[in-house]
Amino acid sequence: MNKKRDRMEVIYDILRIIRDKHNSIKPTPLLRYSNLSSSSFNEYYIELMSKEFIKEIQDNKGKKYITLTDKGFKFLEKYQLITGFIKEFEL
Repeated sequence: MNKKRDRMEVIYDILRIIRDKHNSIKPTPLLRYSNLSSSSFNEYYIELMSKEFIKEIQDNKGKKYITLTDKGFKFLEKYQLITGFIKEFEL
């Protein structure tokens, strides 16, 4: 049986997707890749924007892209450190 992702895992997944897409992805593909309902995705999106983990940029044609901020990259780094610690000590 699949375990539901907790809040931290969802945040990590969203940020990781952005990073893995060369730190630039449109909102709709990010929604699809994140495997969340649109309402859940919106909640996370607003929270990540307000906490400055991600930011929106527009290209010269007016298309919106989402990128990570330095704070978002730092979160990914620390999250991996913590999960590595948990796995190492089999917690």
